[in-house]
Formats: sequence, structure tokens, C-alpha cells
Amino acid sequence: MGVTTHEAEAVPSARTRASAHPRAAVLVAPHTMRTDALEPPEPGRGHVRVRLTGCGVCASSIPVWEGRPWFTYPSAPGAPGHEGWGVIDAVGPGVAGLAIGTPVAALSYHAFADYDIAAADAVVPIPAALATRALPGEPLGCAVNAFGRSDVQAGQDVAVIGIGFLGALFVQLAVGAGARVIAISRRPFAREIARVAGAVEVLATDDPAAVVRRVEQLTGGRGCDRVIEAVGRQEGLDLAAPLTRERGRLVIAGYHQDGHRQIDMQLWNWRGIDVINAHERDPHRYVDGIRRAVALVASGALDPDPLYTHRFGLDEVGVALQMAADRPHGFLKALVLT
Repeated sequence: MGVTTHEAEAVPSARTRASAHPRAAVLVAPHTMRTDALEPPEPGRGHVRVRLTGCGVCASSIPVWEGRPWFTYPSAPGAPGHEGWGVIDAVGPGVAGLAIGTPVAALSYHAFADYDIAAADAVVPIPAALATRALPGEPLGCAVNAFGRSDVQAGQDVAVIGIGFLGALFVQLAVGAGARVIAISRRPFAREIARVAGAVEVLATDDPAAVVRRVEQLTGGRGCDRVIEAVGRQEGLDLAAPLTRERGRLVIAGYHQDGHRQIDMQLWNWRGIDVINAHERDPHRYVDGIRRAVALVASGALDPDPLYTHRFGLDEVGVALQMAADRPHGFLKALVLT
């Protein structure tokens, strides 16, 4: 079974075990995961090998876990883990400036494993002060990149719809920028996370019309300067547009992966809002976001630690993915520790 943040010490360290018998999780079929013993991969030119400490569990991995017609199984060992961090333990030819023993956050794609390979320009060194903390760089970098696309300014009214891991990070960043944040979520637990992070108002999503009325009251009838949709479902988009003021900015940060969406184009036109799809595909932008996120965590401007609510061992990747899909009370972000 997985354990909560407060029980993290119950997950035994696998460093010694993994060095003798390296392992990787393999998704053999939808809802079916096994753990295989494998030889450590060797880094090629321009690459490094990372002895992974852990890997975050991303909501974008839920479709392949659940199964879709376009996926093939079994997956490559370690896939779809892509939020890994650890220590460099081997360096390939042509790599300069990265030494064995350097703690790093890595942009790699087979990180549900004891080891993974990453391009040398896809790892970000972790300062010594953070070396003992969980640091899944990829989702932190995504949040920082999307926040940059949002152009949040001090004094603005900002609504964040959906307080999962990404939405909670947005609340922290927007509050830190001096914005007045309204957090909107279906889950009482998530709303409390946002309140602690500094949201001036937290609202439930069970009555969207009441949410719109309350936001109008809070903003003097103007609506919000920035609205961040971090739900990834139709209802998030339905609520986002009415909250956005004329010439405001609606930022789509949620992962929409389960079919087509409908939008109120008439309202978008009438209000003349800017709509930003805040997802990056350039690996260099990903890495830049990770680098900036690490700096923000090191400075204390970003604190993801309270958002890691559950931790699992490498042989529990399937449990972790199912929990990410179910999102039970008290869940925000799962980590798989090796």
C-alpha cells in the first residue's frame, strides 16, 4: 500500500538493493504493472545516467494507465515516468560540466526505475541545500513556464480553477507576485491548501452560477484579470470564460486529453479575451522552466513540499497511478521513491 506524506519513512530506501538488482516498472497492459530486474542502461554520447531517487506521478500518464486504442503494450521499462530526480552516476562521451555524484532533476522518459538516461542538456543540477528534498523537476518547470505565460501582475484579480498540484503551485506563484487570488475547487481539502497558500477567497464548484456571482462581487463586477483553468475537463472551461473580464487573459493550463471541447466563442469574442494554451513542447523550454523552478524552491519563493501527499515504492507504481486517477480525499501529488 502507498503511504501518506506523514508516513514517508515507512517506504524503505532501495539504494543498496537497486545497485545489486536494478529494476524498472513495466506497464504490460492497461491497469497492469509489473517490476522487472534489468541491467543499468549505459549512457551514450552526450548523455548521463541518473541513479534515481524518485519520480513524480503525472496526471498526463492516466490515459496510458487506463488504456486507449492508440497505445501499444507493454510499454518500455520505466515509462511513462518523466518526473525523475536523483544523482548522476555515469557520464557518456562528450559530456562536460557534469560530474558523477551531482544531484539533478532530469527531463527523461523512463523514470519509474532505479536508473534512467538523460541528455546532458536535459538535467538541471540541484543545489546542495535541496539535495535531500523531493524535487520532481518536470512538473515544477511546467508550472513555472505556464505561470510565465499568464503574465500575472501585482494588484490583479486572479482566479485559479482546479487546485491540484499545478493549481496549488499557481496559487503560490500568483500570491508571491502580489495578485489577489481566488481559488476554486470541488474538494474541501484542496480549497484549504489554497487558503493556506494565501488565496483571499476559496470557492466550491458545485454551483457555478454562485461562483460567477461571488467573483463579480469580489471584483466590483469587472471579473478577473487572469483566469487559470487547471482542471483539464469541460466544466473547467465552462466556468473560466464567465470569470474573465473584458480584455482579460484566460490561461489553459489543464491537460485536456479525453476528446473534443466546446467553448462559448460568442462570449470570448464579446469580451475580447486573450486565450493562452500554456503547454510547452520544446525540450529546451522545459529545461529552462525546471532551472527556474529549482531556483525558486531554493529561494523559498516556491514550496512544493506540502503538496506531495502520498509516497509509494517502485513496486507500487500501479497503485500510485490509480490513486492519481481516483483523486481521493487528501490526495494532491504522488511520488514513487526508489
